[in-house]
Amino acid sequence: MRIAYVLLDPGIGVFGTKGASVHVQEVVRTFRALGHEVSVFCTRTDDDVPADLADLDVTRLEVPRGLDRSQREIALLRLSDMLADMVTDTVAASGQGFDLVYERYSLFSTAGARISQRLDVPLIMEVNAPLLDEQRTHRGLVHTEHAARATAASFAGAERIVCVSELVADWVRRDYPGLDDVSVVPNGVNTERITPAEGHDRLGDGIRQEHGPVRIGFVGTLKPWHGTDRLIAACAGLVGDFRVDIVGHGPEAEALENQVRTLGLGGRVRFHGALAPEAVPEALREFDIAVAPYPAGENYFSPLKVYEYLAAGLPVVASAVGAIPGVLADTGAAILTDPADTADLTDALQRLIDDAELRATMGQRAREEALTSHSWTRRCQQILAPVESRTPVVIS
Repeated sequence: MRIAYVLLDPGIGVFGTKGASVHVQEVVRTFRALGHEVSVFCTRTDDDVPADLADLDVTRLEVPRGLDRSQREIALLRLSDMLADMVTDTVAASGQGFDLVYERYSLFSTAGARISQRLDVPLIMEVNAPLLDEQRTHRGLVHTEHAARATAASFAGAERIVCVSELVADWVRRDYPGLDDVSVVPNGVNTERITPAEGHDRLGDGIRQEHGPVRIGFVGTLKPWHGTDRLIAACAGLVGDFRVDIVGHGPEAEALENQVRTLGLGGRVRFHGALAPEAVPEALREFDIAVAPYPAGENYFSPLKVYEYLAAGLPVVASAVGAIPGVLADTGAAILTDPADTADLTDALQRLIDDAELRATMGQRAREEALTSHSWTRRCQQILAPVESRTPVVIS
């Protein structure tokens, strides 16, 4: 199939470093590996282009700079219309169309639904978060009614809506009743790109020593809802030879560095900044324990980092929130902790620091779990199966 991948969210660069960007890249990469031709239409690209996606067909419509929030929202509505017109005009002129439109849900975009209707091809809408609620709560929303209408139109125009978690699917079904196909397809991991360690260098330390410190690792954007402050607080109660590596950047970076100094952990905790997605697999191989320390509260994510930790063959310590227990419980690969109890997180980490055999056993089970249940190939096959079963529509 020829797939038009639509992404109008200006906060997500197709070739960025944060989790959402990695998600875009992995879905596109897997679609291509499955034999499909993908063209991306977006408002942001960024510069960390993986070698295997250097030839990706990308069309960018840039959001004007210097706009206030209200102006920016109106600009996104206009860009949505412009993109739909551009794609359909190009198809009409070239005679080469698309068999499927795949859109990552973005506020103010109806581009996917418009393209789908004009070309008479199915639209699959990927929903990663209840963006209307999230935007109002965390960033502010001026043109709420416009955003709500765009969301309703996009969902109504989709033949299939795939949500990353049950909580996200519940939001869609509750606020937009009557949709035909609202399915849950969690995130996944590239088990060929992310593999367990054998022998490797450590982050900034040279060759790994047999009796070196136990490395506790976190990878992710440094934002409040990732709970990195909980990890640092928990480490203040640990004893023994350990080191903490925090890979990522974000608005909480300075506060977290101050927290480390205040707790006297300067010799234990290192911040490595954001890494290009291509560098993340090697960083994961340098950990002995991986942590997803989400705080208490409603968590609708399907955390990419958890799947990456599993693929890297790492024992996982994670908060029992949202979709995480459904992924990790009873796997033997993880210790689930109370998200409201920092001492519980400390106890889990201490247990793994003290028991190398337990770390090895859990790591082996983690890799097995990733291979059998969570590959991106498996996920994308689930996403595309309903439309692949039909004869593709060819525009001429």
